[in-house]
Amino acid sequence: MEQLIIRGQNRLVGAVHISGSKNAAVAIIPAALCVDGVCLIENLPVIEDVVSLIDAMTAIGVACTYIDEHTLRIDSRGVHTTTAVSESMSKMRASYYIAGALLGRFKKVECALPGGCNFGLRPLDLHIKGFEALGASVTLADGVLMAEAERLVGAQIYLDIASVGATINIMLAAIYAEGTTVIENAAKEPHIVDTANFLNMLGANIKGAGTDVIRISGVDKLHDCEYTIIPDQIEAGTYMIAAAASRGDIVVNNLIPKHMDSLSAKLTEMNCTVTEGDDFIRVQADGPLSAVNIQTMFYPGFPTDLQPQISSLLTTAHGTSLVTETVFGSRFQYVNELRKLGAHITVEGRAAAIEGPARLIGTSITATDLRAGASLVIAALAAEGETCIGNVKYIDRGYEDIVRKLQELGADITRR
Repeated sequence: MEQLIIRGQNRLVGAVHISGSKNAAVAIIPAALCVDGVCLIENLPVIEDVVSLIDAMTAIGVACTYIDEHTLRIDSRGVHTTTAVSESMSKMRASYYIAGALLGRFKKVECALPGGCNFGLRPLDLHIKGFEALGASVTLADGVLMAEAERLVGAQIYLDIASVGATINIMLAAIYAEGTTVIENAAKEPHIVDTANFLNMLGANIKGAGTDVIRISGVDKLHDCEYTIIPDQIEAGTYMIAAAASRGDIVVNNLIPKHMDSLSAKLTEMNCTVTEGDDFIRVQADGPLSAVNIQTMFYPGFPTDLQPQISSLLTTAHGTSLVTETVFGSRFQYVNELRKLGAHITVEGRAAAIEGPARLIGTSITATDLRAGASLVIAALAAEGETCIGNVKYIDRGYEDIVRKLQELGADITRR
């Protein structure tokens, strides 16, 4: 099993280029199923989740061809089944978008329940509620979701929680539905906007993405398109936090600064210097950092996907920080690994109190999920001595070429 070996306390300096958004890519690739045609997707990240999703698409007859490392041609004209139960389906959470896309296009789907990171209950009840509201009958049996409808008809759907997955899946299912579908209390994350923009490029009629009310007017037909995926908000945030943890000076290129507002505000509050340009942010951390309180929220609040990373940073700050997780109930599984490095963290329910600055000393630790893995990398960059991080497969799910990117910033990091 591969490990990352990091010798810490090297100040990171330089520039890093952010890849395409993981969360947008894993929605847009299945969304290409909605058209009986060909899509060209550019700025794809080179990550394991994309590989798994392409495998799942190929298994149902989609022809996926790489034009270059970051450009994928998706030809959905050869789909030969609405049954998506391959092993690849169970490797990642976002495989459930195949269900919405197949249901919308063919009015029928059998889809294996998804896998991915395990950090708390993330049920599909809102997805099912949406499918049923559109007129589908839905059953769950033996790890498979089955949905079928003679016709899909637009409906008004209120989401009890602003679920990203349910919002996207309902959009996919509703684009061919008769009439208008209204999603209330919709999630507003950037990758929802990106997915809606892609579908509109295909000929869908979606308005309001990025607000809490999305309206989808059904269409009869979609057409081919070319589309470029937005930069990855979470990868950008991870490198911004790494700059602060190493007391470094990093220019993070190819991002959308507006997407980073909640993080930029917290880094500034911690005594970092944050400078924004049109498509870059520079983070400088020359002196002692101050403790801050963090509460994760749906966008535009502080992202749950950056909570583990900033918690690692807060172990190096002066004072007591309180981190409250409001999105996923079991997202503090990484805390035990940080404690092995010497972090002082107390968890009670959905809140963690972090006392700093702690003296972090390298040891062997293990990633428990994707963003937890990133948090351990950040802690290892700040720690004395050598840290060995296991379960690198989690990190590879969402970070393109992380070893090379950190090496070019001055980190002492290798994979073995």
